[in-house]
Amino acid sequence: MKSYNPLLQIAGTDEAGRGCLAGPVTAAAIILPAGFNNPILKDSKQLTERQRNQLLPILEKEAVTFGVSHVFEGEIDKINILNASILAMHRSLDQLSFRPEQILVDGNRFKPYQKVPHSCIIKGDAKFFSIAAASVLAKTSRDAFMEKLHLEFPMYNWAKNKGYPTREHREAIRKYGLTKYHRKSFRQLPQQLVFEM
Repeated sequence: MKSYNPLLQIAGTDEAGRGCLAGPVTAAAIILPAGFNNPILKDSKQLTERQRNQLLPILEKEAVTFGVSHVFEGEIDKINILNASILAMHRSLDQLSFRPEQILVDGNRFKPYQKVPHSCIIKGDAKFFSIAAASVLAKTSRDAFMEKLHLEFPMYNWAKNKGYPTREHREAIRKYGLTKYHRKSFRQLPQQLVFEM
């Protein structure tokens, strides 16, 4: 895990919830202090929920500045999930207290942000602390949001599946239909096989 150029104010950015059937896509951006190191921090998908929740207050306290932003299902349906993911990253960058000198983006797609140089890095959340930190912020924020939505629609068990297309979630969609929080542009259920006579 690297910290990139310690002489620059580097912002890492990442998103969570891109493959979900319901709820927002959430992104975070964070600038860590030079020399930041944490033995637990790595890609949020490789961390347990407990580890992510342990890291959250550490990152919020140690960060030079950070931002988190949701893009909700209505907007996702209008502009598609890729554009919504990038928009969420831009909005999280907007929340930083100053403009970074470089942006490190997890993945391979991004749109220029305020003429700041950026680098897209495949599996960047496993390579750079700032991207890994952004992934933890995005994941914990989105999970907390989905747990709140669970209270409104407990039959989908979003407290557990967080809106991802698990068998349990899809069976609930089959039984109860779609809510206002489902992404209508997504294929909510697998295509049915048609028996031809």
